[in-house]
Amino acid sequence: MVRDASLIAGLVLAVLTAGCSKAPAPPPDTRAADLEIISEVETASHQAAANKDVEKWAAFFAEDASGLFPGDKMLNGKAAIEGAIATYFADPDFSLKLQATRAMASRGGDMAYSQGTYIMTRTNPMNKKPMTVNGKYLTVYTKQADGSWKAVAHAFNADSPG
Repeated sequence: MVRDASLIAGLVLAVLTAGCSKAPAPPPDTRAADLEIISEVETASHQAAANKDVEKWAAFFAEDASGLFPGDKMLNGKAAIEGAIATYFADPDFSLKLQATRAMASRGGDMAYSQGTYIMTRTNPMNKKPMTVNGKYLTVYTKQADGSWKAVAHAFNADSPG
């Protein structure tokens, strides 16, 4: 009888352990699709920059985004980023060409980043003549509650002083 009780207790314990040890299925891997969307977002934002469309460019940022721009303090919030980029876009010599060189998305489907290079022309503040600056950028994106992707951090800097 004790043997039967021990056998039943062992079976119950094995069943309970097996039932508890099942980990939830991992979320589907959406990285390829997420990177395709990020590419589309970047293409549209780069076009907005080429057109010097401040509002359209700023629309690609989350409300609580941060900007790290050369020679500027840390920009916190979409409005601060929009204000800073407005000064760039107002320059009659301003032009910008960006090229993404690498992107990665999280397996969890909620975060991605893109990095690349840029060629920017702007007015040199010293001699008031156009100057061209080569540099690099890094943008971090998060998926928003509505399913869209917005930049939450954007940094860029020149390859050399200038």
